[in-house]
Amino acid sequence: MIKLNSGRNYLIALILICSFGLAAHGPVTPQSIDTSTLPALGEEWSETNPYRESEGDTREEILRVGASAYNQNCARCHGLEGISGGIAPDLRELASDYDGDEWYVYRVQNGAVRNGAVYMPKMTEHLNQEALWSIRTWLESVSEKE
Repeated sequence: MIKLNSGRNYLIALILICSFGLAAHGPVTPQSIDTSTLPALGEEWSETNPYRESEGDTREEILRVGASAYNQNCARCHGLEGISGGIAPDLRELASDYDGDEWYVYRVQNGAVRNGAVYMPKMTEHLNQEALWSIRTWLESVSEKE
């Protein structure tokens, strides 16, 4: 009869449980977002955040939709409430100007692929620009609080 150290058994069990959780999650499909309450932006992509200067009730609605859209579609990799856990870039650190917008648009349109593995899907295939700019606006509002 083989006698194993109980500490070793617990370690093996923990590793198996943790690895099962990672494998069981599988690929995540982006969730569509209802943007009917946001100002329409049309088909052509804006180069800069068209919602950045919004005010009042319109801004509150943009932020509400942006927070929901982020938490449903981005938080898995970029962190809950916009706080990165180190897996993916902390999007709160993007500059709130043309350069930050340019990087953001490039990434949501092209995604991120390394060595043939998709790290981020092309988000424009799943979300319209109203949803994506509302996410950007929400991230900027969270960044301002830090």
